[in-house]
Amino acid sequence: MRYILTEGQFDAPAESSVVDELPARLGVELPKDYADFLKEHNGGEGFIHDNYIIFFKAEELAIFNQEYEVEKYAPGILLFASNGGGEGYGFDTEDPAMPIVRIPFIGMNRQSAEIIARDLADLFSRLGDENE
Repeated sequence: MRYILTEGQFDAPAESSVVDELPARLGVELPKDYADFLKEHNGGEGFIHDNYIIFFKAEELAIFNQEYEVEKYAPGILLFASNGGGEGYGFDTEDPAMPIVRIPFIGMNRQSAEIIARDLADLFSRLGDENE
């Protein structure tokens, strides 16, 4: 799958060993498409049509989720990106399908997590189709 930003750029690939160690560090298995994405693009930022997105680097995932106290306020959500404003994108790890949710940083809680995509390819497709 080729992921394309209409403006901006992805970072160089993450080292495979770093990505392979993430499940142990995070306490959850990553969706295969996301692990593959990190091995191709270790983060980056830009636009998917009119929607800005910042993908976190593999090395920053655990730290970012700890600093935002995600497990305290929205247990089961693993954030991996942000819209550069007040919302994050994450995987709902309590759902076996691990859909992608959008969740506000302010007032973060599981109830405010909205499922927006079934996987990374679907996220790119949906953000590309949105007219915000």
